[in-house]
Formats: sequence, structure tokens, C-alpha cells
Amino acid sequence: MNQGRLTVVGLGPGDPRWLTPATAEALSAATDLVGYGPYLARAPEVPDQRRHASDNRVEVERARLALELAAQGRRVAVVSGGDPGVFAMAAAVFEALETGDPAWRKLEVRVEPGVTAMLAAAARVGAPLGGDFCALSLSDNLKPWDVIEARLRAALGADFVLALYNPISSTRPWQLRTALTIAAKIRGPNTPTIFARAVGRPDERIAVLDLADADPSTADMATLVIIGASTTRRIEREAGHAPYIYTPRFYGAGR
Repeated sequence: MNQGRLTVVGLGPGDPRWLTPATAEALSAATDLVGYGPYLARAPEVPDQRRHASDNRVEVERARLALELAAQGRRVAVVSGGDPGVFAMAAAVFEALETGDPAWRKLEVRVEPGVTAMLAAAARVGAPLGGDFCALSLSDNLKPWDVIEARLRAALGADFVLALYNPISSTRPWQLRTALTIAAKIRGPNTPTIFARAVGRPDERIAVLDLADADPSTADMATLVIIGASTTRRIEREAGHAPYIYTPRFYGAGR
């Protein structure tokens, strides 16, 4: 039997030009693709390739299937959006590997980096991640809200720029409003804030606004929220053009 292998890849936020050559190579070489259905639909078609689609909330089960297929000698690509190592499938694969069949540890498992949503969103508006920043998921599906709130307050208190993933969903309608309220009290109402939805896709929508004006009802699970630090700056432009947002590399009073 041929030795199977498993590669975890990220498709980027949406624009096919953001698919890395290494990821494209892994996708084209795979006999099987495993992933959330909408992500698999974005992957290029390859003749005779098998696709194993599943729901979004069965990450570990999906990872186990991929490992089982690889153990059978298949060349498997596990497909994520964005970067597979940022709140995505790479961690689920290694969780399944650690707790699953010991024989799986003999498999070659690789992770190919991708373009994560916060990088794509930041590029659209300037350089808000130019200083120190922190990424935090607001989803309490896998960790309790009190842990999320403690980390949120700590990051705000340390004056990091914040990139908030998984900000809101139909089953989690209140977390983003709570997070924005906490941030406005600690960081200030005029802090530059970005709502970046579906970056790189046809329905992309970018809003640059003050933290006090941020409306949670305009966000969904396709939205990435960036909250600036105390040093984050806004460069105003002529009417009809959104401002540039950036966070200086220096910190403090002088350049």
C-alpha cells in the first residue's frame, strides 16, 4: 500500500489570487479533499478527486476522517478558509492525532500557511496591525465566556490592537455588543474600528468608524472586527474616500 499523507491547507479569505502556490499544489495532488462544504466548493476542481463535505461544527470528526483516509494510503488535503492554523482545522487535526489511533502518528502531516482574515482586512484599510496586536475569537462554543472576557480585558488593558474573529452568529447574538461596550469603556469611544465582511469575495463590505458608532447588528460570522490601540491613527482623505488607518511602529510620545 502506498504511504498516505495529510496536508492541512487554507484557501485564504476569498480572493482566488490569495491562494498560495504551495496550497494549490497540495490541492491538485490530493486524492481526497475533506472540509466544510462551502470551503470545498471554493477549491479548484480536479478530475477523479473525492470530496468529503461536512457541517461546520464537526471539526474533530472531520479530522478523524481525514486521518483514516490517509492511513488507507490516500493523499488527503483538509481544507480551511483563511490560514488553517488560525482558529481553523490544523489544531483539530492535531487534536485528533493526539487522541486517536497510535498508528496515525506514523503519517506525514503538513500544514501549509494561508492568508488569514485579519491580514486581508488590515490590507484593505492601511496598516492597523503595524504595532503589537492580538487575535481573539469571541465564540464561546469551545471556551466559556468568562475566559473570553478576561482575555479581552487583558488585551485591551495592554493596549494591543484587537482582531476579533467569530464575532457573532444567530446562536450567539450578544457577545459582540458586550465586547464593544467593554472596549469603548477601556479604549475610548473615538478609537478607530474596522468591520470587514467577506474580504476578497463579491459581497465584500468594509466599514471604518469610531468605536462608539460600531453597530453589532451589521456583523455576522463572515465579519472580522479590528479595534485600534490608543496609538492607532486615522488619515482623513477627500470626500468619498475612506480614511487610511494605521498603527505606528513606535510606541509613546516620540518617533
